Amino acid sequence: MALQTDVAKMRLHVLASGSKGNATIVENIVTGEGLLIDCGICKRDFLARCDEAGFDVQRLVAVLVTHEHTDHTKGLGVVYRALAKLDVHPTLLTSRVVRNASCNIDELLMQELCDFATFDEGDALSLAGFQVHPFATSHDAAQSFGFRVECDGDVLGFMTDTGIVTPAAHEALDNCRLLAMEANHDRVMLANGPYPYPLKRRIASERGHLSNEQAADELASLLHDGLEAVIAMHVSENNNDYELPGVALQEALTRAGHGAAVRVAYQRKLVTV
Repeated sequence: MALQTDVAKMRLHVLASGSKGNATIVENIVTGEGLLIDCGICKRDFLARCDEAGFDVQRLVAVLVTHEHTDHTKGLGVVYRALAKLDVHPTLLTSRVVRNASCNIDELLMQELCDFATFDEGDALSLAGFQVHPFATSHDAAQSFGFRVECDGDVLGFMTDTGIVTPAAHEALDNCRLLAMEANHDRVMLANGPYPYPLKRRIASERGHLSNEQAADELASLLHDGLEAVIAMHVSENNNDYELPGVALQEALTRAGHGAAVRVAYQRKLVTV
């Protein structure tokens, strides 16, 4: 169930989150316009989950790409072609480095289905009635970003695909009403799981992914009276489950006596906050 408060100006629709594909809509409640963060899912799932969320794809203004890994970009071509048939052409935005590192983005731009613009860390982007502030994350990509999204006093923090929370990222996530934050793996499950050691080491490294414990520690440092909900993102289906991240985040809230809601994003199911 989506949160409704006096300050709420945006909704977050997580269409898919995980290593098999990522896509999230940030919707402006007032105008109905929206931003898509990443597009690593197929046309069918994208359109079906937007419809389930009640989001009109003809109100999609822009697509922001966090980094070039295919679970965040492989759906761009099919989704943009589907949108073009509806005469919808959202601007594609990412950094110049990410654009140059991505075959999926290169192929899309060659089809001339959209305008393209670049951003970098510290920019302020005016899109769909939002102010979007990209910040750098620490991941084994050419370059990677999270976003702070502001709208008339309402604030969303979005961070996935990072092995640590940098000081700049922590600052960007401060004083948010909604937090979408990576809780990728359980440390014990990763250590004892089937992945080869080099991959385990990469995931657990400072350029890998946040564990449940790291996410809970970061959440504990971000608590304030205006925080209403936190959603665990990019949950591994091999080194985690869909219960453990929620338990870890809830424990952090309970220790502090905080009443924010906890949700967990899924690979194959819509979650809206």
